Order: sequence, then C-alpha cells, then structure tokens
Amino acid sequence: MREKVLKWALDTYGAQPQYLWARYPDYAVLRHESNKKWYAIIMTVKKSALGLDSEQEVDIIDVKCDTLQIDFLAQQQGFFHGYHMNKNHWLTILLDGSVPIETVCGLIEQSYEMTAPKLKKKK
Repeated sequence: MREKVLKWALDTYGAQPQYLWARYPDYAVLRHESNKKWYAIIMTVKKSALGLDSEQEVDIIDVKCDTLQIDFLAQQQGFFHGYHMNKNHWLTILLDGSVPIETVCGLIEQSYEMTAPKLKKKK
C-alpha cells in the first residue's frame, strides 16, 4: 500500500517523497513545496512499537489530524495516536490493508489542508 499512497500523493499534489535520513532510508516525508511543512511521513516500524503483540515490521503513515478525530479514530482498528510525533496532533495509520486506501487518502488530504500555507489578510 506504501507505493499506492506515494503514487496518489504524486498524482494529486505533485509530491515527490523525500528520504531525509541515511539511518532510515525507507522513511518517506511528504511536504509542501512552498512552506516545507510536513503533511505525512511513511515509516516502517515493528508492530510492538505501536503496542501490538508482534515484532513483525509494518508500514505506517503519520498525518496531521484534528484532536477529537484522533481520539475517535484511535479506538478503531488500524489507527493509533501519532507514532514518533505529537500524539495530540498526529494520527498513525497502518498501511497493511486494515484501513481502506480511500480513507488513508482522505486523511492525507485533510493533513495537507491543515499544514498548507496560511493566506495573509490584506490590511
């Protein structure tokens, strides 16, 4: 599903993933070109890092999200409070097929809008 998400981001926003860390060569950051703010990061982590009972690795994506929505979604299968990000503002989604691609893309869109450059008001 990682490839589908990256292709969708490229097709939708023209976003090329950025691989910022030599230590984590498969961590892909998606960010706005204009303000450089991240709207998503795809990582590979052990399920145990998410509180699951397995050492198997899984792809995840972190997206910025409304706090109340995070609390609601984190109660459902495939969603967690942000892994390695601010748990009040970021949502982690498993990319193992437990969350439909349409839902993942919808949450990426929301994150993209939340991190977009703010329009300055004219004086």
